[in-house]
Amino acid sequence: MGFKTGDFPPVDPARLFEMPYLERIKVLSRHWVEYGFGTPKMTHVIYLAKLLVVYVVGGLLIAALTSGLNPLEFSSWWTEPIFYQKLILWTVFLEALGAGGSWGPLAGHFKPFTCGWRTYLKVDTIRQAPWKRVPLTGGDRRTGVDVLLYIAVIAVLLAGLLLPGTADADLTRLGFDAGRVMPAVAAALAVLMVTLGLRDKVFFLQARGEQYLPAIIFFAAFPIVDMIVALKVLIVAVWFGAGFSKFGKHFSMVVPPMVSNTPWLPSKAVKRMHYKDFPRDLRPSYRGSLLAHVGGTFVEIVTPLVLLFTVNATVALLAAGVMVCFHLFITSTFPLAVPLEWNILFAFAAVFLFLGHPNWAGYGLGDMNPALLALTVVGVLFFPVLGNLRPDLVSFLPSMRQYAGNWASAMWAFAPGAEDRLDQHLVKPSEMTVKQLSALYGPEAAEVVMHQLLGWRAMHSQGRALNSIMINQLGADIDHYTLREAEFSTNCIIGFNFGDGHMHDARFIESLQRRCGFRPGEFVVVWIESQPVHRNHLRYQVIDAALGVVERGVYRAEDAVAEQPWLPNGPIAVDVQWRMRGYERVRYPKAAADREEVQR
Repeated sequence: MGFKTGDFPPVDPARLFEMPYLERIKVLSRHWVEYGFGTPKMTHVIYLAKLLVVYVVGGLLIAALTSGLNPLEFSSWWTEPIFYQKLILWTVFLEALGAGGSWGPLAGHFKPFTCGWRTYLKVDTIRQAPWKRVPLTGGDRRTGVDVLLYIAVIAVLLAGLLLPGTADADLTRLGFDAGRVMPAVAAALAVLMVTLGLRDKVFFLQARGEQYLPAIIFFAAFPIVDMIVALKVLIVAVWFGAGFSKFGKHFSMVVPPMVSNTPWLPSKAVKRMHYKDFPRDLRPSYRGSLLAHVGGTFVEIVTPLVLLFTVNATVALLAAGVMVCFHLFITSTFPLAVPLEWNILFAFAAVFLFLGHPNWAGYGLGDMNPALLALTVVGVLFFPVLGNLRPDLVSFLPSMRQYAGNWASAMWAFAPGAEDRLDQHLVKPSEMTVKQLSALYGPEAAEVVMHQLLGWRAMHSQGRALNSIMINQLGADIDHYTLREAEFSTNCIIGFNFGDGHMHDARFIESLQRRCGFRPGEFVVVWIESQPVHRNHLRYQVIDAALGVVERGVYRAEDAVAEQPWLPNGPIAVDVQWRMRGYERVRYPKAAADREEVQR
């Protein structure tokens, strides 16, 4: 891999569609094992520059200078509550602009890199209300009101960042001189985030409201000691929830592809050792599973609980060091959707909360108001518990299932030429990814890159199921239909996605259909819901954009994880539980003349 050139898969772009679809997946999944996305090193340097210069240095200067602190004196700011408050506001600010997670080429944004504000400031882009029955949130069109709400959120964030801290007697008593972010500003921000989030769940999740909104509420309403302890409870809930979600059959399949995408790891041998028997068997090896569940599950469950309860300084120091290393390692792998700022914030939070304000110095659970503690615990656990029992009701992000492999996900299939309607009829922040790539590398190479994303998805459990169900629907037509990984395609339409299939569910497909008018059979979607914690199966839907949901069924998780990405034994077994009466997919042959005949 060069600085400006990537590692292109070993296929002839001009002959890609001469290969059967599953043969493409076989080649591209094997290529991923050794090269990951094959991204040029220049791309990673751009991400590092953004992370270090914009986020770290920019955040340090803004949080310190606007609070009367010396950014060059570490001891003057690293324990100051207002510094941590403003660092969270700075993170929310960048996320809300679209300059944090889901930014740039590793999230499918090639030109432009940033799509967040290009979506939220543009009337007629698609918005998605989380619940149909909430008054004043109906419809799926962004209006001037939504744009004004977004501007108001950005303005209040800037006010919280730039205004000096307000005096607080408790802070002064505890030896902190810089005050705190004005509670009224934090309260206004919380109200605006909820209001806009009720009209558009995408914005709420892009701003990472499921994690930062509780912190902002603590800023607005809690006395300083209660605020610090509540922030500890919140971050432990995030860590523990993520660790708990990694039990099961999905997570072991996440880590090997993530390690394969690590730019600083040139050794193919090390990457291969995380798979059972490359190139024949790409299921996780013992080493891959060990890294996943010791380096991931164990660390995220045990270490946070140690931090929350220990009163030993040495133990706290070691545990905080483990969490810092944990987040730095994730950052170094450049996972798709690139939540780099989030990981750096959490690494600093481990130090700030548990070493800067240790349990034995008046910041333990017993030092918090019992009523506020109970309210905080119930509040931070409500959505994770509900989301693990009923994943259909809660996004995997509020469910605290970050990067656990247990995601709602989808695959799109377009009849030849039908995908162009997305660019022709939608108001969105950018062209579709394939058009962006075509402008940079040509249409044939662009298709190879799009198939790399399908190969990546096939290395995860849902990918095996998505391909199986799509083969059941399309049959031999799968070899000439245009197939897309839904997460990345949705990115171009709404400006953000973070692995959440709820952003492109049946309601979203209805929004696309109202604007694009696909004919039956032109746009077929296979959509899978996350696995509930108490079930051994996952539910799926087949959606024909013109007709709605045409099939529902289930499949077993163990059947998916037992297969190879290219399904050498054929599609995995599914249990069709309902199918639209009389439904038969309208076929669209490959040749243009044949397509015209079918349409007549």
